[in-house]
Amino acid sequence: MISKDTIERIVDAAEIVDVISDFVALKRRGANYTACCPFHHEKTPSFSVSPSKGIFKCFGCGKAGNAVNFVMEHEHMGYVEALKYLGRKYGIEVQDKDETEEDARNRLKSESIMAVTQFASEFYQKSLWETDQGISIGLGYFKGRGFDNEIIKKFSLGWAPSGRDTLSNAALKAGYKKEYLVSSGLSVERDSGKDVADRFYERVMFPIHSISGRVIAFGGRTLRTDKAIAKYINSPETEIYIKSKSLYGIFQAKSSIAKLQKCYLVEGYTDVISFHKAGVENVVASSGTSLTTEQIRLIKRFAPEVSVLYDGDPAGIKASLRGIDMLLEEGLRVKVVLFPEGEDPDSFANKKGSEELKRFLQESEEDFIAFKTRLLSGETKKDPLKRAQLISEVVSSIAVIPDAISRAVYIEECSLRLNISEEILTDEVKKIRKKKQYGAYGQLVADKPEPGMPQYFPPLETGEKLPGFITETYCEPAEKELLYYLLKFGEYKLYGTDNSDQTEDNHEKITISVSQFILNELQNDELELHNLIYKKIFDEYYKVREYGQEHIQKHFINHTDPEIVNVVLDLLHQEHSLTIKIFVESVTPEEQMLSVVVPKSILIYKAKITAIAYQEVCSRLAEAETAKDSQLQSQLLEQVQVLMHIRNSFSKELKRLTI
Repeated sequence: MISKDTIERIVDAAEIVDVISDFVALKRRGANYTACCPFHHEKTPSFSVSPSKGIFKCFGCGKAGNAVNFVMEHEHMGYVEALKYLGRKYGIEVQDKDETEEDARNRLKSESIMAVTQFASEFYQKSLWETDQGISIGLGYFKGRGFDNEIIKKFSLGWAPSGRDTLSNAALKAGYKKEYLVSSGLSVERDSGKDVADRFYERVMFPIHSISGRVIAFGGRTLRTDKAIAKYINSPETEIYIKSKSLYGIFQAKSSIAKLQKCYLVEGYTDVISFHKAGVENVVASSGTSLTTEQIRLIKRFAPEVSVLYDGDPAGIKASLRGIDMLLEEGLRVKVVLFPEGEDPDSFANKKGSEELKRFLQESEEDFIAFKTRLLSGETKKDPLKRAQLISEVVSSIAVIPDAISRAVYIEECSLRLNISEEILTDEVKKIRKKKQYGAYGQLVADKPEPGMPQYFPPLETGEKLPGFITETYCEPAEKELLYYLLKFGEYKLYGTDNSDQTEDNHEKITISVSQFILNELQNDELELHNLIYKKIFDEYYKVREYGQEHIQKHFINHTDPEIVNVVLDLLHQEHSLTIKIFVESVTPEEQMLSVVVPKSILIYKAKITAIAYQEVCSRLAEAETAKDSQLQSQLLEQVQVLMHIRNSFSKELKRLTI
């Protein structure tokens, strides 16, 4: 862990103009500097750097931040890597933590495994190019697939000789220890335990590279037709290779993905290589394993959009639809390309060539809703149950999308495609999100209040929940207020006693924490925070709340996202909340006032968004009157009446909740 003092020294030393000038030609314009943005293609400069504020901002693509953020974005580094880079630049020593003996042993083991894996890669390549068997069988196979010398060398393809211990003996002779040969998965111990044998033999070899370009594992394909022999075998997981966090081709593709802001996702090694040969380099493969969240986040580091490429096998496609939902859940834009029946990305690229492949990808891409609807439709028009199932499938995909605006757009499109009311779809999406968003903590929301739970806010005559046209209204100061109480007092008891105590009517009293109460109140009215960074912190809180208040705060203070750290530090260093500053001038400890100030902050939040919604509806009503749209006027007048009633209810409650 890098100490806070070291981080502050680096941030203070890193002059933003100096840092960015290493990568971009800046021109002075008044107090600031400008340039063409390095993150997207443009002819007119829209990238601005402010030395006084220490920030950059592109008014074209929207990227912004400080010197650390710039290095992270431009060099595709993590937060710690970027700090170390800047530390080296300004001569500041950066140490994560004191290395224990165990840490040192683990590091040396990983480095040793990495070294023997690199030796194996070079050995397999030499066997491919310099042995009779490698040239005739291995190289012959690659050439037969249309791979030229340049592509073969680009991906470090190789050949594992037919001897059962050829690699192992060569490595041992070169001085590599047996324990690291076994730990790397390259060798397996024989029954005697004294000797080792090669895991890979008589196979063409596909090295798997890390994001930095180091060889971490292998995939080997047999060229025999014997069905008793596995077609592919892969390295087992090791200290340096975790399948769920690795993507084949990511090292060769990352620059192209970042430049084009788009990634093609395929299944196999040869799909990736054939695309590169055809000039399409922004492509990676999940290597035949089910797509994982870690792999998706690796793609997201470089691009916001993914096109999933499928061959013409309907059964295989349906089995892998879960991958689309996972991509959507991580906030990526998802497109789908379906190849003609009998074709896969590898065969199509080899048959059609570069230009036709690129044209096909561009013309055949379709939105995931259109694809999923077409794939699952079948005979749904004749079968109401199958039609309902189709709608549920599509709605379940929309529900995982984190961005509210994107969900609304997809709901509108789904409504048109499936001929079903937007209102019904919206309600279904909200129900699904309510169940999934906070995992087990979503169960905290009850349709009826638990025995012993005080009713702070009486039910509105207009219904149990705020009307839907309010829930999309945005008030950042009120959201910040709620986040303040969540981070500072989230696991404090708001009210209630231990379960051992009984109420007069023999019901157990319920102990409710601040975090439970806030979640209850927001979910009861189907409200979400709209400030993206606040929402990110809010969502993450309910995933780590079980650690306890002190550890939760440490988690966020030491977060890898510097924007989160800045927001959290700002909130935690705030002496009092806005609610208390307004109504209290005493020195009463804030934690002793939670039972009043937390409900009051919730009420203020709802009252403010109601007031904003009221102003918006009144403005629209004036426009409708000018346009003489009587139907819209009638609808808006009803909304005005509802909002006026809610405002009056909230006003009475605010007067009752005094401090």
